[in-house]
Amino acid sequence: MAKILSGLQPASVFEYFEAISEIPRGSGDEERLSNYIKQFAEDLGLWVHQDQDFNLIIKKPASPGYENAPTVILQGHMDMVCEKREEVVHDFTKDPIRLVVDGDNIKADGTTLGADNGIAVAYIMAVLADKTLKHPAIEGLITTGEEVGMVGAEKLDGSLLSGKILINMDVENEGEIFTSCAGGVRAKIQVDIKREKAQEGMTACEIKLSGLKGGHSGMEIDKKRGNANKLLGRVLYDISKSMGVQLSCISGGAKMNAIPRDSRAIVLVEESKRHELGAAISSWEKVFQKELSGADPHLKLELHQLEGEFDIICPKDAERAISMLVMMPNGVMTMSQEMEGLVESSSNIGILTTAEAYVEFDSAVRSNIKSQKLSIVTQMQCMCKALGATLELEADYPEWEYSKDSYIRDVFIAVYEKKYEKKPLITAVHCGLECGIFKEVIGDIDIVAFGPDVHDVHTPDEHMSISSIKRTWDYLLDVLESIK
Repeated sequence: MAKILSGLQPASVFEYFEAISEIPRGSGDEERLSNYIKQFAEDLGLWVHQDQDFNLIIKKPASPGYENAPTVILQGHMDMVCEKREEVVHDFTKDPIRLVVDGDNIKADGTTLGADNGIAVAYIMAVLADKTLKHPAIEGLITTGEEVGMVGAEKLDGSLLSGKILINMDVENEGEIFTSCAGGVRAKIQVDIKREKAQEGMTACEIKLSGLKGGHSGMEIDKKRGNANKLLGRVLYDISKSMGVQLSCISGGAKMNAIPRDSRAIVLVEESKRHELGAAISSWEKVFQKELSGADPHLKLELHQLEGEFDIICPKDAERAISMLVMMPNGVMTMSQEMEGLVESSSNIGILTTAEAYVEFDSAVRSNIKSQKLSIVTQMQCMCKALGATLELEADYPEWEYSKDSYIRDVFIAVYEKKYEKKPLITAVHCGLECGIFKEVIGDIDIVAFGPDVHDVHTPDEHMSISSIKRTWDYLLDVLESIK
């Protein structure tokens, strides 16, 4: 069977990326890929350790002349966010990612690509396999569960690593060197509900909001894209107050760390007000299209009548749930005062679900400053107290603080300036990298993060630049060769 990426350079990087794209690797389903990479390392005769969470540590000796150079940890995560277009048939637990080459870009056929962070895994495998490279001793560190709270990194046995330099490759902007990142926490709010039978003469309808671009809730949170859950909350608040529409259920989004692209609600309305509801939905569609004309030009808000009987959430509980959705913090909260253009803190209502006895709001809260993260959580706690809801915090991970002195950062800058005759952008990122956790589980290590151009991660529009992958690979090899 012909390989889609055959002929692209660097050949080994694309060969490994295509190989791992054939193996399902959603968060929590990394065992098969972990076993594949473990076998890859064993076939090369390298030392490899696989822990119970399927994290991998692979060690390769220094090349001749680099025996006294400091050991370097090359790091990436193997899990990916599994998102697809609504009409696409794809089972992420069974089907390989269908790769497409489009000019200078590699993308997937209607699904997320998994370049976040599969390209780092491919880079690491290519370095480990190539016996011609000049480099210090290498420790390949490939983690699991990054996309759902960095659970693999948190359980890592840091004593198995001897490297004092770590190069994280979970970055999507070529030419940028990251030196700090946000910390975060997963916040789950539940509003308890009771159900009751709908009154006679009520018509059931589905309100569906779709066509939004979505995106990574850290990297794209400043793009002013619509959050489908939040937008639908505004609609529900209006129609419940103005025409007594009753709520049966509401749901939206697929991942707490992805900006939701669609959301839906089932409501019941008096038959005499059915046309009034339709007019209200049309009006709200125009409002949203005007508000988001630049960021989400394909937004649609539709109303469809449903057949059958539906119970409703009792009105007082529905009011509490809708009020929670309207008031919950979402989007950019604060901007950095020290680094121009950097989002400092944010929140994203990523998943909204309705169960038999509760409505749940699942959010990703991020901040580069710990106190700001705590401030957003405190706001949620006060809302829960006022509305009689509960808040549960999960996967709380630390920020990676900027270090004034960094040998590896200086190496990256010097190599970049020599190679391109210009300075790289030294910056921070408003998304959670595992670097803060590594500081805790490994110890005092010198860290930088970088990577090739990858766009629209966490969405079916995800794509990466072929030429950028080549340049970034060459840059990485030059950096490794310069570490003495």
